[in-house]
Amino acid sequence: MGIWSKKSIAQLQQEEGDGQGLRRSLNGLNLVMLGVGAIIGAGIFVVTGTVAAQHSGPAIILSFVLAGVGCLFAGLCYAEFAAMIPVAGSAYTYGYATMGELVAWLIGWDLMLEYLFASSAVAVGWSGYFTSFLRDHLHIELPHALVNAPFDVAPGGHLPHATGALINLPAVVLVGVMTLLLITGIRESARANNIIVFLKLAVVLLVIGFGAPHVEPANWKPFIPENTGTFGQFGWSGVLAGAGVIFFAYIGFDAVSTAAQETRHPQKDLPVGILGALAVCTLLYMLMSLVMTGLAPYHTLNVAEPVYVAIARAGPSLGWLRPIVSLGAIAGLASVVLVMLMGQARIFYAMSRDGLLPAFFGHMHPRFQTPHVASLITGGVAMAVAGLFPIGLLGELVSIGTLFAFIVVCAGVLVLRYRRPELHRPFRTPFVPLVPALGILTCGSLMLGLGLPTWLRLVVWMALGLVLYFGYGHKHSRIGHEASASAGPGGTL
Repeated sequence: MGIWSKKSIAQLQQEEGDGQGLRRSLNGLNLVMLGVGAIIGAGIFVVTGTVAAQHSGPAIILSFVLAGVGCLFAGLCYAEFAAMIPVAGSAYTYGYATMGELVAWLIGWDLMLEYLFASSAVAVGWSGYFTSFLRDHLHIELPHALVNAPFDVAPGGHLPHATGALINLPAVVLVGVMTLLLITGIRESARANNIIVFLKLAVVLLVIGFGAPHVEPANWKPFIPENTGTFGQFGWSGVLAGAGVIFFAYIGFDAVSTAAQETRHPQKDLPVGILGALAVCTLLYMLMSLVMTGLAPYHTLNVAEPVYVAIARAGPSLGWLRPIVSLGAIAGLASVVLVMLMGQARIFYAMSRDGLLPAFFGHMHPRFQTPHVASLITGGVAMAVAGLFPIGLLGELVSIGTLFAFIVVCAGVLVLRYRRPELHRPFRTPFVPLVPALGILTCGSLMLGLGLPTWLRLVVWMALGLVLYFGYGHKHSRIGHEASASAGPGGTL
């Protein structure tokens, strides 16, 4: 067995129903709101401007379409797994059931890259809006050295360089506050998230509704800027590259699946939460990107607060909307950090339960019934990353990690349909093998559109993960020990 040991569906379903560990308190609406809370945030309020300015121009709407299609294929595969194996762990657990322990570890390690860097990247974007709001509306100017990353990476660069700043302090404080909220309980966190989601949806709809009449169609020309090679990457290759980067904005439905073991009726509610959040957010992304690039020339949006800049270009008639946008972005990005930190802590919880990480990662708070140690560790690392690195570097790392996880989930559906066709599936991915195959091809193509430096960082991260797996995880694997004790093929599907 060794590195290819698998967890059977029966084992996973037993863990789901053992009545221990995480508290079940979420319903279908909570899951949709968690998904929207994670998806609507950095994609609209931060990354949209970067992608439009550096890759797609006004054709960013096509980048959203490409990314949304890839997410739809992956989301359908996630929904099948989440309904069939409703336990904490997301793609890590699904990989364990279909491809074995080593693949599961690599996915779990990849998800650490995804969630940790996502929460950090969004916190950096939040810091930009927060400092702008203080400066423009409260006339409070925070020191440059305390609101910027001390390291940055030039376009196409491989290594970070010093900026002269000390730390992005607002980003660090936000991660710390969200970590404490998560420790107090999933129900309380979900309630706070629901309030924030309603607020930021209202802001998005206000920008779309009141900004549309002020759109200048001339700003959409050329719709697909030519690839001059002087700055960024444009043309159709830029649209593809933009879709790969914008994938960063779609990881919310992945986070929904990490809450499976805290859902009251997971077989019914998880597919609704995953696909419902994806549908709502894709439509809003497309409308918002059209309005933003219609209000302001795309090359002016390469800032930390692009929605704020787009509204400002509309003139004094929309001046009343600027503080509302700032407050919506501040609240909205905070909810994204909350959901990302929640997802990472649940991945740690699942991996420690399987022995691949030390047991203290799975310790539950005696009062709140949350994995408080995992949350503290996740929050501590995310605080350090958010304080030290810029959003551009973090966003591309998150995108490539997300795409890799989606490919594994799509492949897992194909493997399990072939090996165990008789298993009960409360939700079935339609048109198998076409949908999983298209998910693999789409996500793989978007990964290829990301730059060589991003690929090199992924390889280094995965190599470090392999060192940790063979140094600790493989030796302490609970499934591996059970297989050795039985001297048989136990643990396989």
